[in-house]
Amino acid sequence: ATPEAPSTSPSQILAGAVEGYLEGFSDREVVVRAAAARGRGREAPAGSGLDISTDDLTDVVGQYCVVCHNDVMRTGNQTLQDFAVERAAEWPEKAEKMIVKLRAGMMPPPGAPRPSPDTLLALVESLEGTMDAVASADPNPGSRRFQRLNRTEYSRMVRDLLALEVDAGRWLPADTYLGSFDNMSDAQGLSVTLMEGYMRAATEISRMAMGNPGALSASSKYTNPIEVSQHAWDHIEGTPFGTRGGIVVTHNFPSDGEYVFEVETLLGNGTGFEDVDFAIDGEGVALLALVHGGGSSVPIRTEPIFVRAGQHQISAAFVRKIDGPYDDRFSPFNWSMVGGEDSQSWATYGITALPHLSELMITGPRVAAGVSETPSRAEIFICYPDSADAAEELACAESILSRLAGEAYRRPVTPEDLAGPIAFYESTAAEQGFEVGVRTGIQAILVSPSFIFRLEREPSGLQPGESYRLSDIELATRLSFFLWAAGPDEELLSIAAEGRLSEPGVLERQVDRMLEDERASTLATRFAAQWLRLQDAEKNQPEPFLYPDFNSQLSADMVRET
Repeated sequence: ATPEAPSTSPSQILAGAVEGYLEGFSDREVVVRAAAARGRGREAPAGSGLDISTDDLTDVVGQYCVVCHNDVMRTGNQTLQDFAVERAAEWPEKAEKMIVKLRAGMMPPPGAPRPSPDTLLALVESLEGTMDAVASADPNPGSRRFQRLNRTEYSRMVRDLLALEVDAGRWLPADTYLGSFDNMSDAQGLSVTLMEGYMRAATEISRMAMGNPGALSASSKYTNPIEVSQHAWDHIEGTPFGTRGGIVVTHNFPSDGEYVFEVETLLGNGTGFEDVDFAIDGEGVALLALVHGGGSSVPIRTEPIFVRAGQHQISAAFVRKIDGPYDDRFSPFNWSMVGGEDSQSWATYGITALPHLSELMITGPRVAAGVSETPSRAEIFICYPDSADAAEELACAESILSRLAGEAYRRPVTPEDLAGPIAFYESTAAEQGFEVGVRTGIQAILVSPSFIFRLEREPSGLQPGESYRLSDIELATRLSFFLWAAGPDEELLSIAAEGRLSEPGVLERQVDRMLEDERASTLATRFAAQWLRLQDAEKNQPEPFLYPDFNSQLSADMVRET
């Protein structure tokens, strides 16, 4: 205290606060008045800056913080009346809250006296230094429950393992988001329904990867969202140039054979003739004429077309007849179907809607003609027995399944790991042949806990609550799922298996290499996108009558730009 401004005791400050409440002042007014009274009694410590001692910083807390955070007022349910900066580790939660508030510039509150910026910086850095030193001396990384593959991770693991693009949403329920993220282990439950989903996925994916030479004819229907624009200036990615609107799907053909492609359209009254182009992997295979959509569905069906087994991109789109903007003489302009439920609703507004491609159906094979070599089969069959000798077939199957299991389990496999898949292979191959046996072995790998779960083993003899270092294999898995949202590649897994990932400089070099890989784009499309909650963008659709040009493509473009 200076001679001109005698110090004000905490009891005087509290008495003034109580008096303020009795006089009807608001909480903010009481805080400001009490802080002003405290500020008149004390000055900022001499030599404000980064060299302020912890004793002086404790005085700063008492001068500027205790005014609100004391045993009587307990603003924010906090009291700092006995807080000492040098002993901040005794109140870890309280110290961490102070650090957050000070770093954000939220304390002291606006209108209340504040120390100099250097003093605040010294205070928060002193608190951080104290807490970091304590954490380093006795680290507490917390506990970790089981973690399983979410939809995205499952799809990417299947892609890397079997060269197969799948949508895990076909089998697995939606992931639970925690803090905007869908890969938080605390939110990942496990239920019978979920395990059944993993089992169904393993059955279908193993069949898709191997193909089915005896496939029976079946139909698959794909529905086009109504907000997909059909305008000439809205070209859909994946359709041939010179087309407008349409639909693009990735379809798995179980065997070689003839397939029929059929589309249905809506709307299009009075629009005249339209041509619909069908393409497989970007190559046109059929061009059919459509008179008009009318108010009802008009099927457009191709002749049987021979397609080889495997995954192919199928597109159906209208041939674009004009370029640039255009007007309809009898209506505001040719809107797409966005927001329309039926043709009658459009008639209410006097609008002539363009024909809208609503559904694509693929039927076949009419007669299965074997299975051609596909990327998935090339990935699986690293060997093939020259004869039907059971011993030769078993040796080849062991080579195939051991390689796939090592990649699927994200670690070197043991004989115990292979016992299950080999047993499934042997029981099936004896009756249905080598390929079906391999398919069953793959199915066993895809339902193994070592594939579905990211398991981490605690060292033996560990005491409860004791911290330990991750093994190099577990570190490699965490690193790859963070940077790539997929399992480790062969190089990372090899280094980890040799125990070299923790060596000086090795981890840094691997991170640099992985960041240069195109798979690191997941940091933007997954981590950053979920951090910014971009997954919610497509849920918000403006009123179509007021914003007729807004469609799902614009929403996707907004997400991509962000």
